[in-house]
Amino acid sequence: MTGNPTICAVKDQVTCDLSGEAVILQLQDGMYYGLDPIGAFIWKLIQTPKTIAEIRDAILEEYDVTPEQCEADLRALLEDMKEQRLVTVGR
Repeated sequence: MTGNPTICAVKDQVTCDLSGEAVILQLQDGMYYGLDPIGAFIWKLIQTPKTIAEIRDAILEEYDVTPEQCEADLRALLEDMKEQRLVTVGR
């Protein structure tokens, strides 16, 4: 995933909040996915389309992390979510 694409959660899923963490049921394949509190924070953000820069900036405001580490971890998570068909990626 390169550049600053727009990311949005797919509609074919159901999410449940579990004490700050999130469990997602991807309806196309019936698979469940779990997110830790930071992942759940990102998941809430992308319920409406956001650019990677917008997501990164929100994380930097909320958590104590370097911009470089934040960007690397965010892109890795979003790539995993894309592979699992949990998000759409636009330009």
